[in-house]
Amino acid sequence: MTADAQGNAKLTWEKVESWRSWSELSEGCYLRSNVSDWTAQDLWRAYMQLTEADKAFSIHKGDLSLRPVWHQKRKRVEAHVLVCFLAYVLYKTLGQVCTAAGLGDEPRKVLAEIAQVQAVDVVLPTRDGTEIRKRCVAHPTEHQRILLWKLGLTLPKSLDLAASQGGPM
Repeated sequence: MTADAQGNAKLTWEKVESWRSWSELSEGCYLRSNVSDWTAQDLWRAYMQLTEADKAFSIHKGDLSLRPVWHQKRKRVEAHVLVCFLAYVLYKTLGQVCTAAGLGDEPRKVLAEIAQVQAVDVVLPTRDGTEIRKRCVAHPTEHQRILLWKLGLTLPKSLDLAASQGGPM
């Protein structure tokens, strides 16, 4: 780049023919690997899976409300990786179920909608001072009902309080 007499920038360029074939082959994408027996399609598919896995780890940490944890012990690191891997497997499985049900390939939207289904604790006092507690599941909205139907899921009318609180069943 140079300047003209008035001080304006002047840009000149030229085609470098020796780079043309590389440019056409890469089509805007360039991956380098030490794997020599894969086709370009295999390499690209593996790369996309890696980026998807990386994205999934950060997504699931957010979904699980996990802050960055710097583990000091090997077993904790392995447990952390296991939890992230299991969350990823569940996420991918839900994605396949959503695709098969005609709901697209973005399970996060389905999860967000179903997460809005609420449960309510009904507490009834008795004359002897004890309380009867029952956890009832709210009726889903029309949109939620359609999603559940397409996924082949049904909501229970109530939940066992002892099981949900970790107590004896």
